[in-house]
Amino acid sequence: MLNKITVAVDAMGGDNAPGEIVKGAVDAVSRSSEIKVVLVGLESAIKDELSKYKYNPEQIEIIHATEIIHTGEHPAQTIRSKKDSSIVVGMKLVKNKQADALVSAGNSGALLVGGQIIVGRIKGIDRAPLAPLVPTSKGVSLLIDCGANVDARPAHLLQFAKMGSIYMENVIGIENPRVAIVNIGVEEEKGNALVRETYPLLKEMKDINFIGSIEARDIPTGYADVIVCEAFVGNVILKLYEGMGTLFMGTLKNVLKSSLKSKLGAMLIMKPLKNSFKKFSSEEHGGAPLLGLNGLVVKTHGSSKAKEVSNSILQCVTFCEQRISDKIKESLFENEV
Repeated sequence: MLNKITVAVDAMGGDNAPGEIVKGAVDAVSRSSEIKVVLVGLESAIKDELSKYKYNPEQIEIIHATEIIHTGEHPAQTIRSKKDSSIVVGMKLVKNKQADALVSAGNSGALLVGGQIIVGRIKGIDRAPLAPLVPTSKGVSLLIDCGANVDARPAHLLQFAKMGSIYMENVIGIENPRVAIVNIGVEEEKGNALVRETYPLLKEMKDINFIGSIEARDIPTGYADVIVCEAFVGNVILKLYEGMGTLFMGTLKNVLKSSLKSKLGAMLIMKPLKNSFKKFSSEEHGGAPLLGLNGLVVKTHGSSKAKEVSNSILQCVTFCEQRISDKIKESLFENEV
């Protein structure tokens, strides 16, 4: 690879900034020579963190930003008023093609608003959805949308289905990915007005592999590769996933510590058990891309630690190499023709 992928990273966003963010950036460049990371934020704070590590200085750059958009601040207002915030400066780097992507664990609303106002949507895309990967028994599925568009219309869900298919085929490598719409039953006549109106339109789409409805209980089984829904439903699914994972792991730990026998058994199975549960950790899958923009914006959890930040940065390489935004544009052009 002749040119490095340049990833801007919001060093001030999230609960663990800048420490874990900087640590994740250092880890990412140590794992790949194909990446250059631009850390955006308070220069003195970033330098203090970088001083703790050894890294290739040619792969990490600092761009000073004097302001921070905090959790809870009004998204649209802060995007407009805090023009020198780490999020806005990072977005402008992507818009001006000085960076190929932006990764942030910061204010979700500000990222959604900034992505659409500053980076801009691809011409023809009505809404830009957040699309995280969720673990299943067969690997991962893409949940689209999980928080960006709570009042979506059928036309939006059709675009989500198409963008999700392009992502799963080119980034994850799943040929002819199965697309399903979240519903309360498998029958076509089931669901609310949005689902009932969207279902037949998805059936008519020739360029996706639509397999019908999916009930929530079938999502963890890997029944579909692309799970289409509006953001309210998607966010509930995502948060329930995370909550059940925490509950399950907590329950398992309590059981393994409940007696001397169980503690001895835990010593024997702990290593393979940890390896098995790795795929259920959000840290392993990186962040959620905001699809449909003229550049790549990736949202990681507000509580992200270094590993998730690192994987989110590395995730950008595949996205950029596979030209996902260009392929979304091409698919829209084909539909117009």
